[in-house]
Amino acid sequence: MKQVKLEGRPVAVATIFCVGRNYAAHIAELNNVRDDLPLVFLKPQSALLGPGGRLTLPKYSHDVHHECELVLLIGRDADHLPVEQALDAVAGYGVGLDLTARDIQGELKAKGHPWTRAKGFRGSACVSDFVAASRVPDPARLRFSLSVGDDVRQRGDSAMMLHGVAELVSWLSAEYGLQAGDLIYTGTPEGVGPIHAGAHLVAELDGLVSAQWDVVR
Repeated sequence: MKQVKLEGRPVAVATIFCVGRNYAAHIAELNNVRDDLPLVFLKPQSALLGPGGRLTLPKYSHDVHHECELVLLIGRDADHLPVEQALDAVAGYGVGLDLTARDIQGELKAKGHPWTRAKGFRGSACVSDFVAASRVPDPARLRFSLSVGDDVRQRGDSAMMLHGVAELVSWLSAEYGLQAGDLIYTGTPEGVGPIHAGAHLVAELDGLVSAQWDVVR
């Protein structure tokens, strides 16, 4: 079973939830349609890659994109949480990359097929270590960024989410149920783009935690 670290302590990972189309500008840049409900998909545990790992691009794709996101670590089992209590279930906050084989995703969407091959390859769920929720004064105002080399590619702020942190936790707990160790990738802002072998990626969460990865083919 894969693990992440919360304040240096290993935590076993359960389900990896990912939320798509949660920032208006990102929806616009990909010419997608806004959904009233959160758009959710899953990644396998084998997709998880911790800080400092070497990111191997899948051989079957020639257009892998970075998507930098705020990531939540669930600390206890939760079912049908009201929004007012939802943040109590979050044990920690981190930053991660939901990598997407964009060319493969386009082919799958055209056929009406699931996105798993485009979203679930090894290393496609990069993630930092996590800081305790008690260290985050306001999860609704967390800034994060991704740099590729010296170029800042993405800047995000959880205040700009269409479905906020508490709303997502509440909704997922009602729709699917949450378990201790679940991860929730909360969606990416605008600025997604391709990465290539040799790139050095650095993701940072509001001065609280950062992580880096080197891309190889």
